[in-house]
Amino acid sequence: MKKINTLSPREKEIAELLAWGASQKEVADHLYISESTVANHKQSIFSKTGCKKVNELSAWWFCHRFRIPMSLSPLARNIVATVLLTFYLFGTINTVSNHQRVRVRPRISNSTRARRNENRNEKQLNIYAA
Repeated sequence: MKKINTLSPREKEIAELLAWGASQKEVADHLYISESTVANHKQSIFSKTGCKKVNELSAWWFCHRFRIPMSLSPLARNIVATVLLTFYLFGTINTVSNHQRVRVRPRISNSTRARRNENRNEKQLNIYAA
């Protein structure tokens, strides 16, 4: 496996999108290029990195991106990848759940709401009667 410096800026961009699981069509739509251009870049990336599949490219990209040595055993790489993924997901889930918890007013029951409406109606009648 070769270093990431051998890739052109466009190839790095396409490699990153493919590593995150985007299809060729999604990459083409995102970068406003044709699918055949993405396929050509993908073949160039595979030849420069020594990868043969998208899964290998994904592992290669994440190892280079997060500076995980490729010399690690597969078990150690899986452990490191799992830890990084856990941190990433925990941060994402924590952020989303905090936004969902924000409330302006507490919920009230239907009976309380009905009682409040009755009180308002009575006050309005008293205003008209006076």
